[in-house]
Amino acid sequence: MSVIELKSGGPTASLDATSILNAMPHPVITVADDLSIEFVNDAAEQFFHSSRAVLLRHPLTGIVPFGSPLLSLVSQVLSHHASVNEYGVELASQRFGERAVDIQVSPIVDMPGRVLVILQERTMAHKMDRQLTHRGAARSVVGMAGVLAHEIKNPLSGIRGAAQLLEHEANEDDRVLTKLICDETDRICKLVDRMEVFSDERPIARLPVNIHVVLERVRQLALNGFASKLKITENYDPSLPPVPGDQDQLIQVFLNLVKNAAEATNKADGEITITTAFRPGVRLAVPGSLERVGLPIEICVIDNGPGVPADLLPYLFDPFVTTKSSGTGLGLALVAKIIGDHGGIIECDSQPRKTIFRVLLPMHDLVEIADTEET
Repeated sequence: MSVIELKSGGPTASLDATSILNAMPHPVITVADDLSIEFVNDAAEQFFHSSRAVLLRHPLTGIVPFGSPLLSLVSQVLSHHASVNEYGVELASQRFGERAVDIQVSPIVDMPGRVLVILQERTMAHKMDRQLTHRGAARSVVGMAGVLAHEIKNPLSGIRGAAQLLEHEANEDDRVLTKLICDETDRICKLVDRMEVFSDERPIARLPVNIHVVLERVRQLALNGFASKLKITENYDPSLPPVPGDQDQLIQVFLNLVKNAAEATNKADGEITITTAFRPGVRLAVPGSLERVGLPIEICVIDNGPGVPADLLPYLFDPFVTTKSSGTGLGLALVAKIIGDHGGIIECDSQPRKTIFRVLLPMHDLVEIADTEET
């Protein structure tokens, strides 16, 4: 690597370009025309989940799979000697999983036959975009619920009443049918009621909630009910600060996630793992504000089931999307709404034998807690 001369009002200082590239937060690699990798910075080691020595021993084709868009972009720059930028590219590999990135590939003028590749992860932006999509879809459910309540729920009450009247004069065989009518009308009414939950736009009470109290309640409910034959493992960070929100709603969220995990696992060797961690580096820019909001509280619900089909994964939190034959597709949509109301984000990473539902939440303002305790 070359040496860069810098002046800052004093004597000239020499900086190795390697040091500068290693200081960059984004992965940077240089690739030769035979697709061999000649340089990787520190961020690239973390991105590809491989050491520098391993990456330098492999060509680019050994790091990303055949047909990867990164390969075509590098080939394009090597052929035309002009920089290219691609945004929102999905890179996938067994080494580093699936990542959404912006890619910049440029020819190195002083080094013919070599290109510089810069990757910028779009993880947070992608999550926020999906979160807004979930909220938009939830709003459409609100409108649909209003129509259903008027056009379906009211007539159903009349049908149920008529069935109850017939039941008094019906014989035993016909009573089975009248009971079936009542049960099905009740089921449809409950479905409409679940949809109407999306129309609740009241702000939640921002009280300090100990997330471990929430998870312990969920674990007890699960082990005494639907997950009684499964193994539930906890891996908690005991130093986590409280989160702002509604404890009952958060119990509903994680009970739903654990129930989904239990239904996805094989009862013979099914295992659910719940983890918590503090990630201080996760911060988001809030539209209309110069402040950046931190989402340092991470809660993961992990199961060893078969995983979510890849074609459903981008739409998993949309209403009416489900992998269950008898599911309504409203459970995860409601989870996404509640997490969004709490100022957080939910995402799903899935592969066979390991599906992770990851929730990121803000930390409660400790000053606000102190003020509340004083009053």
